[in-house]
Amino acid sequence: MRRPILLGAAATIYMAAAWMVAPGFYDGFTPPQPYNWTSPPPQARAGNLPPRSGHLDIKVIDGVSDANSAFTEDGQVVIGFLPGAFDVTGKTSISVDITPETNFPSPNSLHFATNAYLITADAPLVKRANLVMRYSDLVPAPSFVYLAVGANGPWKSIGGTEGQPFTIQTTTLQLGYFAAGYPAGATSRSRSGSSQLLPIAVAVLILGVVVAGIPLTIVRRRRAAGGVEKEAEDDEE
Repeated sequence: MRRPILLGAAATIYMAAAWMVAPGFYDGFTPPQPYNWTSPPPQARAGNLPPRSGHLDIKVIDGVSDANSAFTEDGQVVIGFLPGAFDVTGKTSISVDITPETNFPSPNSLHFATNAYLITADAPLVKRANLVMRYSDLVPAPSFVYLAVGANGPWKSIGGTEGQPFTIQTTTLQLGYFAAGYPAGATSRSRSGSSQLLPIAVAVLILGVVVAGIPLTIVRRRRAAGGVEKEAEDDEE
């Protein structure tokens, strides 16, 4: 009876742990899609492809901009807008563009772990937009997302938290140049927090319970088989 009880307990713990982590965690166990660089680091030059741009036309309905998301065609940048995110005065639609840039404000002491992207719209934001940037698994993970409103900078941190594997996310009330990285001399953000280690530990626990139960099952089967044989011998006598 102990083995079913242990399996049930382990399954319950596993389900609780699964609810505690962000959706898409298990995507991290498959190799991430190669990052497309404007200027790849040495370890990423082989097979590098140019990064893609993105465009979106947002409808204005009853004087309010619609909810929508703009993204690059390779999925390296996604920016989401709530209903009424833009000042739509005189507009029937809002045009949003995302372009990877080779010419951008000098990062000075910052180390970028992503391309720099210019995100523009033909109307100003009046509500915060959600921004997600993907980075390469070949470079240190970025600590923050940085924004430069103009071509001359300066860059300023707008925060950043870990999202899906190899992504960093934040919000912004301004558009301009965006890049993710970390200050010179700083330690980059860890790719895996304790919340991501928990499912791994639980999976190991479940595997241990199953493996531990195998010898017990074999012993029981042998005992059962031995009992049958003994009964057969008794019948013959």
